[in-house]
Amino acid sequence: MKIHQLPLGARFEYEGQEYVKTGPLIGAGSAGQRLIPKYATLRPLDQADAPPPATSRATLARADVLVAFAAFYAQCKAIVPEDRQAALDTARERFLQSLE
Repeated sequence: MKIHQLPLGARFEYEGQEYVKTGPLIGAGSAGQRLIPKYATLRPLDQADAPPPATSRATLARADVLVAFAAFYAQCKAIVPEDRQAALDTARERFLQSLE
């Protein structure tokens, strides 16, 4: 299990030491706080609190994604300087093409 899969407050073992997750990548143990690398494999100690393994990816309706992206793009268009508008438009087109 990876650190980002554990909820805050979960207990886990890393390199033979017991920690409690206190932040996104932070574990607190007997020796103090430690940065836990995102790639590290951890052994959860609170199996009841561990999230179930993901069996499938959540999917969104294409129409919902397009509506959300249109709102995002409109806000970006309003704050991006005039000389960067062409780059924003190009990025928008690449995003929309990636959905096809």
